[in-house]
Amino acid sequence: MKALKIISFYNNEKGLIRKAAKGNNNAQRVIFEKYSPKMLGVCRQYIKDIHFAEDVMIKSFVKVFDKIDSFRQEGSFEGWIRKIMVRECISFLRKKQFVVFDEEAIDNHIGSEDALSSDLDAEYLQRMIDRLPEGYRMVFVLFAIEGYKHNEIGSMLNISESTSKSQLFKARRILKEQLRKQNVLGYGTE
Repeated sequence: MKALKIISFYNNEKGLIRKAAKGNNNAQRVIFEKYSPKMLGVCRQYIKDIHFAEDVMIKSFVKVFDKIDSFRQEGSFEGWIRKIMVRECISFLRKKQFVVFDEEAIDNHIGSEDALSSDLDAEYLQRMIDRLPEGYRMVFVLFAIEGYKHNEIGSMLNISESTSKSQLFKARRILKEQLRKQNVLGYGTE
């Protein structure tokens, strides 16, 4: 059995990207291993089911490697990958018809509270965001977490800028209500 030789592989990201663009499997593996944990987190913000989120992430990385030669070395490579992930998540949700931009959806979700934990940690906050109706959640994540502007969100989701603003307002209202209930249940006061 041959012993594997451990070498420092690709210290230079630009070189790594060039090699990946030429189809170098080792370079692509290094990029995947470096960015996949963060990108799974991005996908998970949009897609509740971890298995679907993983599928979308993997399909997105295929697109990353197919289009890597279009990355112009301007700006962050991670940011470029992230944009692909976000667009693929939105595309997935549209295809599955999970996106709901509906006034009545708010009523269905306020009453469906899970048992609340006493700590406001990242996992708890993610569960709160997960309970938002799909359309509200997508706008909230795109605006509050990803930093897109309402006109960009409208363009990505094929909704008007005012609808984006309205969805964000409603998402924030639901989250504030969930936090208020957490304070009442957790501390016995408002």
